[in-house]
Amino acid sequence: MKLKWMCLVTVLFWTAAVAAGPPFSDADQQWPQWRGPNATGAAGTGSPPVEWSEDQNIHWKVAIPGKGSSSPVLWGNRIYLTTAVPTGNKIEAPPQPELEPPPQGDQPAGRRGRRGFRRNMSPPTEYLRFVVLAIDRQTGETVWEKTAEEVVPHEGIHKTGSFAAGSAVTDGENIYAFFGSRGLHCLDAEGKVKWKKSLGKMTIKLSFGEGASPVLHDQAIVIPWDHEGKSFIVALNKETGEELWRDERDEITSWTTPLVVEHEGIAQVVTSATRKVRTYDLSDGKLLWELTGMTNNTIPSPVSENGVVYLTSGFRGSALMAVRLARARGDITGSEAILWSFDRDTPYVPSPLLYRGILYLLKGNNGILSAFDAATGERHYQQRLEGLGNIYASPVGVGGRVYITDREGKTVVVKAGPAPEVLATNSLQDGFDASMAIAGDEIYLRGSHLYRISTK
Repeated sequence: MKLKWMCLVTVLFWTAAVAAGPPFSDADQQWPQWRGPNATGAAGTGSPPVEWSEDQNIHWKVAIPGKGSSSPVLWGNRIYLTTAVPTGNKIEAPPQPELEPPPQGDQPAGRRGRRGFRRNMSPPTEYLRFVVLAIDRQTGETVWEKTAEEVVPHEGIHKTGSFAAGSAVTDGENIYAFFGSRGLHCLDAEGKVKWKKSLGKMTIKLSFGEGASPVLHDQAIVIPWDHEGKSFIVALNKETGEELWRDERDEITSWTTPLVVEHEGIAQVVTSATRKVRTYDLSDGKLLWELTGMTNNTIPSPVSENGVVYLTSGFRGSALMAVRLARARGDITGSEAILWSFDRDTPYVPSPLLYRGILYLLKGNNGILSAFDAATGERHYQQRLEGLGNIYASPVGVGGRVYITDREGKTVVVKAGPAPEVLATNSLQDGFDASMAIAGDEIYLRGSHLYRISTK
């Protein structure tokens, strides 16, 4: 079927504006998914603060129960978050499998293959509540809290990870909260569970934990399921959870959220992973095009604008490719469909920002920022942003500025454009792995607390 989305989104938008409450009715006031309304990391309008601290431009600050690295999503007067909350209810630790012996030779400790490194951590022994929160945007008060599941996870996570890593997505009518091996849960605006879908249990490389978010387009929710077992991608009906299509994938663990982009009347699902980048027709799951060239441990999400898709990865190597959709058919590896490419200084965890014709990338997980002309691939600059430490959060763009947040609570604000100009360095008493959400003149930043940063 061909997906007719524009009329539906308009109806849902006005319905949700009434249900969720005024005064936020402008489309640019919403941040409904991971990486924002256009999945580029940029907000359409707004001018939030450039400077803040614990006692400056903090409209409110509220503690979030449990732990999560998922980013907030916004619609109307509501903010939606996922988190995993310890219950204190524990079980006896299961017996541990015998580990592979370490390899011989000069391979450094800590690089022992899939079973010998990180597999020696103890699996979880405590029940967690997998929770969805709805928070009032004006006051920071919790409107409702819903426990989707209460289970002991079957696998552990990286020491810097969380069991609530995938961000929710909303169309204003429903909230779709994805907890990976704990399932996809559809809730209405009042927190009532309408349906849930279990897809099984993932076996993640090195027990690093799960991390991809679902993507919503028209009537379909798309979920990638790349792991060390049987990998696949699936599209579900957003109203019922019924499978629309499923394709098996010859793939290993990746943490990349798909991108849906419209081109020549076809909604394409772009998935980036270690073995291949693959793109599917959203209507039926048919493979449209593919290419090789990403690095291991693929994490950054693709972004797209003006008929070009930008793909990055950066673990033990660097890859950046700009793909022209007009020429993308079949296997496009090394073809003229590649508009331009770059093989240095690409991100490991943070996704790129595409803002006002410029592609912004961080090097690895570091505060070294590069800015590329999105059309030509010319690198305008590369600059180290002093004061920033390790970075997991992805940069965002709004009001002619780029915001980059590290894991120690610092945010550097840079003027958008082809020349680097640092406008401010801000610090909060928290740590941030989640990416910012932007709504008009407001920033929402999630660490152990959720902050509303605004002058009003």
